Amino acid sequence: MSAAREYGLDDQFEWPRPPEGGWTADDLDRLPNLPPHTELIDGSLVLMSPQTAFHALTMRLLENALLALAPDSVNVIREMSVRLDGRNRPEPDILVFRSDAYRGPHQTFFLPEDVVLAIEVVSADSEDRDREVKPRKYAEADIPHFWRVEENVGLPVVYVFELEPGTSSYVPTGIFHDRLKVSVPFPIDIDLTAVGRRRA
Repeated sequence: MSAAREYGLDDQFEWPRPPEGGWTADDLDRLPNLPPHTELIDGSLVLMSPQTAFHALTMRLLENALLALAPDSVNVIREMSVRLDGRNRPEPDILVFRSDAYRGPHQTFFLPEDVVLAIEVVSADSEDRDREVKPRKYAEADIPHFWRVEENVGLPVVYVFELEPGTSSYVPTGIFHDRLKVSVPFPIDIDLTAVGRRRA
């Protein structure tokens, strides 16, 4: 029995069929009816599962805190894709990007050189991508800072990485429980225990 019927898809529904060689980064802007937050990894479409409350609240906490702390030279946005190359267009949960990289209200992605910090909040269905695949690709694209956020007893734990330019790979610079305090890419001090509060 087809699982498609369980999701309300009849026999006439057609899934997008990838072209030879896979989809391209530009296809994400042209393919009709893609679910929100579809990513492109190595030419394959990756569909997102519904997010948890922890995921949503952690993104809100980090986005609001970073917006309050960021200098004018950078800005913060959530769930915006990065066109790493022709076959990869992942969508970090939060991006810190150079302010001059904003190209207008119809912009659908940033370039790696626009990005100062990429943040992934790990979900059950994205563990391998968030822990291995995406950090490797961000590093190879020379994005200077990466944070991976994991849940522990309902609170975020932030793993902080910095690019080692000689190897185009990330090196860990800290693991932060309860309070995240770093000096790069700009001075940041965030109370991680405030994740469920309306005002941190």
